[in-house]
Amino acid sequence: MSEHQAKVHWARGAGEAFTDSRYSRAHVWEFDGGVAVPASSAVSSVPLPYSKAENVDPEEALVAAISSCHMLTFLYLAAKARLVVDSYEDQAVGHMAKNAAGRKAITTVQLSPRIVFSGAREPTDAEVQHLHHAAHEECYIANSVSTEISVAGEWSFSARRP
Repeated sequence: MSEHQAKVHWARGAGEAFTDSRYSRAHVWEFDGGVAVPASSAVSSVPLPYSKAENVDPEEALVAAISSCHMLTFLYLAAKARLVVDSYEDQAVGHMAKNAAGRKAITTVQLSPRIVFSGAREPTDAEVQHLHHAAHEECYIANSVSTEISVAGEWSFSARRP
């Protein structure tokens, strides 16, 4: 169907012995579009100064991927339903805990989208809930993980016309 790639680059810093575990976890993710993202382990996993708090960590990236995929699928389905979306903002939160196998995992992600609709037709609460349900069912990332994903968002309608 399709292939998706990312290049991950890390190098041991000068003076880092490595075998003492005192080495930087900072690294870079590179994508085919040319974007380079500074990454690191999460500070909750590897303490400072060996993690770089301002860099994206894999746990945050997973939460962002789940949120982004849900949003993109929601927008696609809203457009198909002839609903106009002016904005969509989500403050997604993932929680690490032990999974059923007793291993640490991002076991839950709570999506909290705030959506503003406009246009000729205001959606009903049932339509918005249906769009979220369908977006979850069709999201490639949600279909790829065992993480429990829930949505508790809000929406509003603006009277302005396109």
